[in-house]
Amino acid sequence: MPAVSRREFLKKTATDAAVAGFLAAGVAELRANPLGLPIGAQTYPHRAMIKEGNFSGLLKTLADAGVHTIELCSPIGYADFSSLSDGKQVKKIVADHGLACESAHFSMRELRQGQAASIAWAKDAGITQMITATLGAGNTPTMDDVKKAADEYNHIADVAARSGIQQGLHNEGFEVSIVDGQRTYDVLFGLLDPKLVKFQFQMSTISRGFDAAEYFTKYPGRFFSMHLQDWNPETKTTVAVGKGTIDWKKVFTAAKIGGVRNYFIEQNMDMTKEGAAFLKALKV
Repeated sequence: MPAVSRREFLKKTATDAAVAGFLAAGVAELRANPLGLPIGAQTYPHRAMIKEGNFSGLLKTLADAGVHTIELCSPIGYADFSSLSDGKQVKKIVADHGLACESAHFSMRELRQGQAASIAWAKDAGITQMITATLGAGNTPTMDDVKKAADEYNHIADVAARSGIQQGLHNEGFEVSIVDGQRTYDVLFGLLDPKLVKFQFQMSTISRGFDAAEYFTKYPGRFFSMHLQDWNPETKTTVAVGKGTIDWKKVFTAAKIGGVRNYFIEQNMDMTKEGAAFLKALKV
């Protein structure tokens, strides 16, 4: 081995330390986002900007806030998103801002009346997850109502699957209702085909006693997504992610069991920015 001068040794040591520091920082960054997944945001709370024709402005604001992936709403079923009817153009605009989008919400009405058009738009936009907010069978359903709704959605999901799209179900009014002394949500887990329908958990349902970690553990592999909000039990209001009482490390640890593949902050812009900053530093 050739001799190395003291100056060369010190220079090499400093360089190696800098490289090691850079790599360590990189590893920390990779480990920071929960589950190693990109931080996402649902665009529904910001729909006014889309309605005004400022989709690009919204994407820039979200990207600047640390968001890397978005969830849209269908321009067919959501009037405020009607300007996004050209799916291929939407896909390009999203990519031009350095973002990704594989998930969107679709109304039950459009899926009932013209699912083929919804699927066509989804394919053009690069959407692989088609989610509906609720099956909408009322807030005081009978068991027959629940079974009928589940049968219909299994059929819708089967059609989507044949096009290479995973159908999903959120949890809103109908899903958090009670039927025959049971939570309708739990009954649906037994009625909906686990291969055809995955679930997206709405964190704000903690206000109704729905515990995300409990559901992810109870129904492993049945989930693929989350909508994020935090909760202040004293004021009984939703707050920015990381500003409430939800144990996010526990939630994300359980989310891995549940099968969650993406998550989206669904709050106003100020809260979205606060939540993104919190998630960026959260190590799970």
